[in-house]
Amino acid sequence: MAGRFDPRTSRTTVRGGQVAMPSGVPRQASAGGRVRTWVPDGPLDLGLVLGPLRRGPADPTFRAMPDGSVWRASLTPGGPGTLRVRVLPGEGAVRGEAWGPGAEWLLERLPELLGASDDPDAFVPRHRLLAVTRHRRPGLRLLRTGLVLESLIPSILEQKVTTDEAYRAWRLLVRKFGEPAPGPAAGGRLWVMPAARTWALIPSWEWHRAGVDNKRASTIVRAVRVAARLEEAVRMPPAEARGRLELVPGIGPWTSAEVVQRSHGAADAVTVGDLHLPGIVGWALAGDRFADDAAMLALLEPYAGQRHRAARLILLSGKAPARRAPRMPVGDIRGI
Repeated sequence: MAGRFDPRTSRTTVRGGQVAMPSGVPRQASAGGRVRTWVPDGPLDLGLVLGPLRRGPADPTFRAMPDGSVWRASLTPGGPGTLRVRVLPGEGAVRGEAWGPGAEWLLERLPELLGASDDPDAFVPRHRLLAVTRHRRPGLRLLRTGLVLESLIPSILEQKVTTDEAYRAWRLLVRKFGEPAPGPAAGGRLWVMPAARTWALIPSWEWHRAGVDNKRASTIVRAVRVAARLEEAVRMPPAEARGRLELVPGIGPWTSAEVVQRSHGAADAVTVGDLHLPGIVGWALAGDRFADDAAMLALLEPYAGQRHRAARLILLSGKAPARRAPRMPVGDIRGI
């Protein structure tokens, strides 16, 4: 944060082929990978930055390893790619290594993925809770993937169901219709999500087996049919990108916000229409556990331009009202 860290100029090294690996990194991780080293201009917490991309503990496209590294498999404009990211101990540098046809694309955008275009100092806390949380979480930056579909499809799967149901559907569909990630891929446990055409051709019974109702499945099919137009939205400002996404029937403000938070690093794209977020924000900032979207937006108004970051900090603070209502029932359409 401002005044705590001396600014440093970013350094970048990219090279292909075999590389000398730091101690503690598995030897097989270097086979055939391309490498980029980048030095951020402040603290960086990989778990906080990349965490929003993880769709559950068994997400087949994401792995957090015991050595502190994070692995991701992505379908890039250049093709499938695997990215391994690790903070080098004692150096403050981030080491990215990538494999597959999409490797160059992933490494080129590594700084943006890790929040290089984000400006944490633009956030001015006006509540003690947020000031304390920001102080305790200095490594939080808002990521920018530059990819729309990889955040859009799992966000659609999360519409109006429990997170466990959505995570299960994502896991089953990616494993069945995706492809193994290139390179060593965290011990062979990573998968690349299916291409747009593959999503469009998934039979109705496979959606059913994954527990996805016809409404969500139809929304995904409509979206992937215009995938190229949706991916163009990464070059638009977040508000315009959301407008384009919401032209697809079945995609509303909740889903579009969830997407641009990840694809654009949109600091102001606060999620409305969420079952829990208004009550959490209301409780944290005003002691109002029954706050609705309108009340939440009013409380976040002092953070205009940074409302998503404010909401992230509130969630990271751990301050939430005690649960009183029953949990949302888990639906299961597989037996229907």
